[in-house]
Amino acid sequence: MNELLRIENLHVAAGGKELLHGVDLIIHTGEAHVVMGVNGAGKSTLLHAIMGNPAYEVTEGKIYFEGQDITDLSVDKRARLGIFLSFQSPISVAGISVENFIRTAKTAVTGEQQRLFPFKRLLKASMQDLDMDPAYASRYLNDGFSGGERKKNEILQMRVLSPKLAMLDETDSGLDVDAVRTVAKNIADYHDETNALLLITHLNQLIRFIRPDRVHILIGGRIVAEGGPELADEVEARGFDAYRAAGEA
Repeated sequence: MNELLRIENLHVAAGGKELLHGVDLIIHTGEAHVVMGVNGAGKSTLLHAIMGNPAYEVTEGKIYFEGQDITDLSVDKRARLGIFLSFQSPISVAGISVENFIRTAKTAVTGEQQRLFPFKRLLKASMQDLDMDPAYASRYLNDGFSGGERKKNEILQMRVLSPKLAMLDETDSGLDVDAVRTVAKNIADYHDETNALLLITHLNQLIRFIRPDRVHILIGGRIVAEGGPELADEVEARGFDAYRAAGEA
């Protein structure tokens, strides 16, 4: 396994307030990592900082992807390197269809114009795997979609774009058991020895289907505990109270 992502002493601020206080993280290809923590712990902030969201300012530390310093790279350049972020609350975009949005994104990421009919076949097959109505391909992006349909649409983008690093922000929230199983299967089908997963969850639903290699507990903007999948089981059984004091310190 090769080192894919390295984060060193990462401090991140937004709106003049520091949200992450020296996070270190290493992810190798073939691995699945899970970040858990209470609401407001900084989990989403971490993913947005890795993706390069300009609303989050890296005030100290470095982010490396495949050995390249990407700390100051723009979002689009990080996406072209193979980084993908599935949003916790995907927004709707009127005026552009799901098909055109994903086709344009794949063209931008790969640098190759996507031929219409092969792309349509790929999109249709991916939608079938997600139990999505093919008619959604012609609808405006997330316009009128339910919460579950929006989450599935994020995974559809991941499957078609096939990034090297897929970061999923609470993809399991708002999904029923059957939808979680469908989404988890698609994540598992995507994940192999050539890519990596970084998942955020506090519900543990996805972890029942996708067992992580490493679990990180993030409290108060700091990683206060790390371990194997058994750590997620411990948190599910006992909650985060045992880790709150370390985060507050």
